[in-house]
Amino acid sequence: MSTPGDTQGGPPTPPNNSTVLLLLGDIADTTWRMFGPIILLAGIGMWADSHLHSSPYLAIAGVILGSIVAAVLIRQQLKKVQKHYDK
Repeated sequence: MSTPGDTQGGPPTPPNNSTVLLLLGDIADTTWRMFGPIILLAGIGMWADSHLHSSPYLAIAGVILGSIVAAVLIRQQLKKVQKHYDK
């Protein structure tokens, strides 16, 4: 039985999109979604703490808020990936 990528008398043709490149793209996308908001909001909290002399409360609030934002972004990405694979 032949598959759609098979050619007569030759090896099958490779897919248009490399699975490895797609996986690396998803990994990079997940990485910025996880660490970007946490680092950014923690940094803003640390900066605000240094100016308002409220250390470490705003930095901790930044980490907590950044974690919530990261969780929402990851959930959106998982929904997008699930929708892609459900097709």
